[in-house]
Amino acid sequence: MTADHPSAPADEPAGAAPEQYESILLDEPSTADLRAKVTEAWREFARALADRLHGLPAGTQLELTLDPTASGTGDAVYSISVEVGEEGRLSARAVGNATLPQGYRLDRAAVADMIALGWSPPGVVEGSGDQFGLDCATEESVRLAAVLSRTLRDVYGAPHPAFLVYLVYDAEGEPLPVEPLGTARSEFGPDRGVATDLDEALAATTTGRTDDDVLALEDRVRTVVSTMLRSKSDQLQVDSDGDINIRAGSAMVFVRVRDNPPLVDVFSPVLTEVEPTERLYVKLSELTNRMPIGRLYCADDTVWASIPVFGRNFQPTHLMLAVQVMTGLADELDDRLHGEFGGKRFFGEGDKPSPRAQPEHRTGMYL
Repeated sequence: MTADHPSAPADEPAGAAPEQYESILLDEPSTADLRAKVTEAWREFARALADRLHGLPAGTQLELTLDPTASGTGDAVYSISVEVGEEGRLSARAVGNATLPQGYRLDRAAVADMIALGWSPPGVVEGSGDQFGLDCATEESVRLAAVLSRTLRDVYGAPHPAFLVYLVYDAEGEPLPVEPLGTARSEFGPDRGVATDLDEALAATTTGRTDDDVLALEDRVRTVVSTMLRSKSDQLQVDSDGDINIRAGSAMVFVRVRDNPPLVDVFSPVLTEVEPTERLYVKLSELTNRMPIGRLYCADDTVWASIPVFGRNFQPTHLMLAVQVMTGLADELDDRLHGEFGGKRFFGEGDKPSPRAQPEHRTGMYL
């Protein structure tokens, strides 16, 4: 994240009095450049995709799909597949209008964009059938990854790599685990209880340690979050500011670890480019008073939701609760507040910051 939510002063002396830290929880100005964050997520996805394409064995297939449930495309499935052939060849196929339902088909401009990106029309490349085709050498994996990323983002309308799911399988059709593709989600993985996994993960991290050799707060946080997301700790999506990124529907949740004082901040930019009005402040105050934990506030034309978890005597279950509440809260509130006050949701590509009146909504199970 290019700007801070919240940010401790760089010149703050270590060991300062506790009251000096109140501003961290109460005054949290944000100048976050969310566009830069999304752009960087796509860059990381493209880099990871290029690396995977270059290293996969012959016969492997990789499928990338825009999650229809998260993106609201219903029966329309926008997908791209890549097959690793013999002699270092890559064969990519992208869905065309023949398999897309009415209302979701590519218009002439979108088809032109596909051609401009390097795709051949359906049926032109041998074996492409009713799909767009693009064949290249493995050495061109960087270029192909860029084409696939731009196709998913600019033509198929994926607002963020976190809306993508992927599956890699070998020549026998068996799932093949690979390193993560940025914030895209793998369809391969065991379905085990989070609580059981967390107990096992925390036990593993403390094995062989003494009271004087305590696992750092950042490592414990990564263990908790990775267990909740059913991924490995070193596979979490962490941006340039050290924030862990978690997609929550149309919202994005960030987890930030602070050293002084020890604190874990679970926060989300619920709406951006929103007009700060008295009515908005009253609404946020009312909702905050009804929240089980955390608070809502407006700073620099952005509505933030924040739940702090203290790092001293860190309790993993407290962080699990904060993440669970925030992911549900942010995804619910961004829609409701956007309908009443306008602004832009994190993944609301078509949102316009023009407020419109809406009847009062119930706040749901999270408030």
